[in-house]
Amino acid sequence: PDGAEEALRWVEALGWGIALRPQQVPPVAWSAVLRYLTAGESHGQGLVVIVEGLPAGLAVTVEDIQAELARRRLGYGRGPRQRFEVDELTLVGGVRHGRTLGSPVAIEIKNTEWFRSDKWHEEMSPAPGETKEPLTQVRPGHADLAGMQKYGFTDARDVLERASARETAARVAAGALAKKLLCYLGIDVISHVIQIGEVKVSPGCLRPTPADLGAVDASEVRCFDEATSGAMVEAIKAAAKEGDSLGGVVEVLGFGVPVGIGAHVHWDRKLDGQLAQAMMSIQAVKGVEIGDGFEVAGRLGSQAHDAIRWNPESESYVRLSTLAGGVEGGMTNGELLVARAAMKPLATLNRPTLETVDTATKESALSFKERTDVTAVPAMGVVAETMVALVLAKEAQRKFGGDSVGEFVRNAESYRLTL
Repeated sequence: PDGAEEALRWVEALGWGIALRPQQVPPVAWSAVLRYLTAGESHGQGLVVIVEGLPAGLAVTVEDIQAELARRRLGYGRGPRQRFEVDELTLVGGVRHGRTLGSPVAIEIKNTEWFRSDKWHEEMSPAPGETKEPLTQVRPGHADLAGMQKYGFTDARDVLERASARETAARVAAGALAKKLLCYLGIDVISHVIQIGEVKVSPGCLRPTPADLGAVDASEVRCFDEATSGAMVEAIKAAAKEGDSLGGVVEVLGFGVPVGIGAHVHWDRKLDGQLAQAMMSIQAVKGVEIGDGFEVAGRLGSQAHDAIRWNPESESYVRLSTLAGGVEGGMTNGELLVARAAMKPLATLNRPTLETVDTATKESALSFKERTDVTAVPAMGVVAETMVALVLAKEAQRKFGGDSVGEFVRNAESYRLTL
């Protein structure tokens, strides 16, 4: 028995499986995690996302996903595309009679603009041919030039169509499934805007809770503070008048996240590292912090950490603040999860003024104009929710496993009883 126990420990350490021990949560394979893959271009026929690793029995409908996609179109300062683009989606596979089957879920989001515009039929046709209007006045701050150099393209559209934030619609569809799964564990992920341009929410303002999400989404800029919301709208109007753009900051909050999601044992298992990578992958996001990461960097150590107390009523440990953002040592600590993402002003302007070079002539030029938003910060918040939810769902699957939702929930409840 002693030799067998030692062997099982080695198997677990090497990631080949999870050792079985008495009165423990059932085994979880190292590979039993959620993953997804998106495909499609901004003005192509549509977007596709395949989500693998969802347990069987997850209740999901087209309407659930469409509701999340509609939230992605919110926000004052969005461009005209948001007024006519309808996210017409189809559940292609992995769902039967409103529940997942445990197989990969495939979702298609049709691009209604492609179907109603002859321009994009020709410009984005997959058939052999070439464009009549190559884009060569590349935009600073965009993927245009680096992508053209990397792949040997002469037309920036070969890069920008995939680099476009339109791709995030497919991620939001995947995130809708992740949020549904997290709900079974009592986890809610929401976001709100805390800065647009130079206008910021005052320190100490109340944070929204899941019950306040409707009020956040009802705000023109998805800001929970009404006074600040009005000032943000005025800042957007001023930038729009000048043909310019604005960036900002969103805060994502995770409620009900249990202790122990993520791990300290490997660099790529640390939850804060995964959250940072996921949020940084959002188009135009240039900075991420967990908790008050940037502020505490300038504090003394005695003022930079969350004090711990024992609560005899709930028989649990509690932190007195959220400086760490609910993550310590790469693992959730059971407190409110707090992550922020900073979005730069968009590189495409309604009145192009950015100096560039025409890659065909090598002459100085102004960057070309593509339809754009004055700001996309409110929508970015919904995408940031998606990325946080996908990371949490993946690590929850790794932690608790289960081929069905029922098994997943039972495993999680068994774990909670050990805390």
